Amino acid sequence: MSADTVASLEMPLKIAVDAMGGDHAPSEVVRGAIRFAAASTGNTKVLLVGDPERIEREIAESAVQHPEMASFAAHLHIVPASEIIAMHEHPMEAFRDKRDASLVVATDLVRQGAAHACFSAGNTGACMIAATQLLGRTADIKRPAIATLLPTELGRPILIVDAGANVDCRPSQLVQFAYLGSIYAEKVLGIGQPRIGLLSNGEEDAKGNEQVRDVNRLLTAERPRLNFVGNVEGNHVFEGNVDVVVCDGFVGNVLLKGAEGAVKMAMTFLSQQANDAKDEAERDILLQALLRLRHKVDYAEVGGAPLLGVNGVAFIAHGRSDAKAIASGIRQAVSAARSGYVDAVKNALHGMRAE
Repeated sequence: MSADTVASLEMPLKIAVDAMGGDHAPSEVVRGAIRFAAASTGNTKVLLVGDPERIEREIAESAVQHPEMASFAAHLHIVPASEIIAMHEHPMEAFRDKRDASLVVATDLVRQGAAHACFSAGNTGACMIAATQLLGRTADIKRPAIATLLPTELGRPILIVDAGANVDCRPSQLVQFAYLGSIYAEKVLGIGQPRIGLLSNGEEDAKGNEQVRDVNRLLTAERPRLNFVGNVEGNHVFEGNVDVVVCDGFVGNVLLKGAEGAVKMAMTFLSQQANDAKDEAERDILLQALLRLRHKVDYAEVGGAPLLGVNGVAFIAHGRSDAKAIASGIRQAVSAARSGYVDAVKNALHGMRAE
């Protein structure tokens, strides 16, 4: 059944969640799944993949701690998996040697058609390999990419593609990233005619290294199929004047880590200023500003990053994800599964080959 059919009929969805993946698994994953179930309309089932005994224990403990949430556990179903891929393991070796690992089984449920999307906060590299190997690439996509949402000054998030999956890329592959991001922004985020920007060290077309200049030329040639608005500098990314930022995974990951560091510094500064405040009124103002900033940049509000370009919906979450982030990530996976995104990519990019 295609994603478009699911979207049109509003049929119940099944989301396969790697219950054993992440720094706080399975406790936070189970709690996040229950939290999602409590906030959903009830037509989505969460398949918790992993050690049944440990998952059942977490469900029981959560029911004791939060009795008001106990009834929502009925929306959770356990799928046994006997192995776990740890964060430190080599992704390809772990995928090859642990075919009954929870994240592998969760991904394979999508391949079988037993789930409409998979979600994991486990080993990122292993998640990518499992999705690529088991689901395959969509249409003629050469390299799948990780898409990450970041906040902007205008309140509407911006999509970074690629955020770390591919360190070295050919120009034609970045053009595919632009299409993947544009279609995701339109289908999943509901943005009409998404504005595509190419990350560079200057707005002029002639700026950037050889790769960026070549990509600029190729993206310009894709107009009007792509709403390419030109280069965007790193200091303008968060202004919200574009909807999708295209870059290779090396640059994208550096951008993300730099942004994280800047936000951490700002929050530390506000916290120090609050501690040094002269009176309660000043302290309260600073603390309120700190809370608003924390809410704006909290990754738990997004919860996960889609792996674009694979033949199915696969989401990768931060290893430190708590219950709030897990619930948000499952919600994002549901939106993507209902959107018809994968079919849209197939239709748009069929026959478009990248070197």
